Amino acid sequence: MKNLLIIGARGYGREVFNLAHQCIGYGTEFVIKGFLDDKSDALDGYPGYGPIIDSVEAYTIQEDDVFICALGDVNYKKKYVEIILAKGGTFINLIHPTASIGRNSSIGTGCIISKYVSISCDITIGNFVTFHNLVIIGHDAQIGNFCQLNSFSFMGGFSSLGNMVTLQTRAILCPKVTAEDNSTIGAASVAIRRVKAGTTVYGNPAIKLEY
Repeated sequence: MKNLLIIGARGYGREVFNLAHQCIGYGTEFVIKGFLDDKSDALDGYPGYGPIIDSVEAYTIQEDDVFICALGDVNYKKKYVEIILAKGGTFINLIHPTASIGRNSSIGTGCIISKYVSISCDITIGNFVTFHNLVIIGHDAQIGNFCQLNSFSFMGGFSSLGNMVTLQTRAILCPKVTAEDNSTIGAASVAIRRVKAGTTVYGNPAIKLEY
């Protein structure tokens, strides 16, 4: 039996704690050991959660430990995942039983696939990708590493995400459209053309957000 440690004990960490209890393998392949977070009081006032054991930086990995990262920001996710990987840690996937995954679709490691996610056929998903509830991915889509797909977001057939891309709530990436590395498609926005690396787009049709 593996012992799961959740990286991050704040809002999304609490969501992942609840999700993990419902995911495939809980109680048969893994149990929840607790959280890693440098804010030792993050769970004060929230009864019923496991302990915050240590910070990511200070924790010494034990035999049978496995990890999942519950950080919503792609930059922080990459940072803390890489700290654990450098220590020799192993990540698992959390997949809710209501998720639908089609034929010939491949999923990397360290991914979170939440309730009612629909992943169609012939899709390639990288490592450390987070799918919130009710995300829909069309056929032949490609998703890079460390991406974040928030609830109700959609990717059309043959669309693609680079690495560390964020689709905010209800964002739509139209068929055959690419969002390049470190880009963001804003909430309720519709990307109908290529989203360039490092840019944030909003609106319908989505255009670059100027700060």
